Amino acid sequence: MPARAPHGSNQPPKIVIVKKIIADGHGGHHGGAWKVAYADFVTAMMAFFLLLWLLGATNEKQRKGIADYFAPTIIDTRTLGMGGNGLFGGESVRSDQKIGEKAGRSTEQGLATPVTGAGGAKPGTGDKGSLRNEDRKNFEAMRRQVAVAMQGSSELRKLADHVRFVMTTEGMRIDLVDDANYSMFALGTTTLAPEAADLIGQIAASIQGTANPIMIRGHTDSVPYGDPRAMNNWMLSSGRAEATRRRLALGGIPESRFARIEGVADREPMVANDPADPRNRRVAITLLYRQAAFGR
Repeated sequence: MPARAPHGSNQPPKIVIVKKIIADGHGGHHGGAWKVAYADFVTAMMAFFLLLWLLGATNEKQRKGIADYFAPTIIDTRTLGMGGNGLFGGESVRSDQKIGEKAGRSTEQGLATPVTGAGGAKPGTGDKGSLRNEDRKNFEAMRRQVAVAMQGSSELRKLADHVRFVMTTEGMRIDLVDDANYSMFALGTTTLAPEAADLIGQIAASIQGTANPIMIRGHTDSVPYGDPRAMNNWMLSSGRAEATRRRLALGGIPESRFARIEGVADREPMVANDPADPRNRRVAITLLYRQAAFGR
């Protein structure tokens, strides 16, 4: 705008030019938001090509093994117990679909359910199944063999009510159970009764052709000894488990197959409301599932 000329002077007025620069937003492309989007795109493409590589470089069983690696692992349900999932799982903790000694204290049934002898449409790993499916078939064949042998012997037939086959999360458990009228061991000792020794020998013969690891666990009732320093239920239960191991070894089971020999005294009673019940005296022989190697 023209400035006013000095008073009394004929000089032309000075002209002052003011330049205003208004930003119109054309420099927005210099921001960093596009870099984040590009980095996400590159990451997604890398993951995609990694997936294609895995699909091409592995077979079906190996892919199943990789998937199982990222899946939730099976929890020791026999020890911890599994309850229901409440509102989200459709089962309450009081549902009969729960396992474990203290099932109502857990809310993780979605990770473990009671083990049965049957699987789904394709149980195990891959179309041909897994070692666990093969083990179940062997367990059933072994159970039938022992049952036939017991029925064919008048002595072993008397023990039919003392032998129980139970499928567990670890494998097949064979319980040799006492009662008020019969004991597998001489009372208060680790000496096997003759019929019980013959029965364990028959069990050894039936599992000799398998490769499953073996766990043996001894149990007692809660009846105490006079001097626990000389003998107690811990010593008795572990001694009976060891005596059972020796009889299986005598029947041809190699030493390498014995995985665990345990004595738990009266801590895991079968008749929980009566720890002194003679049925709590038992030896459990468990044929454990074999562990499959990666890719099998």
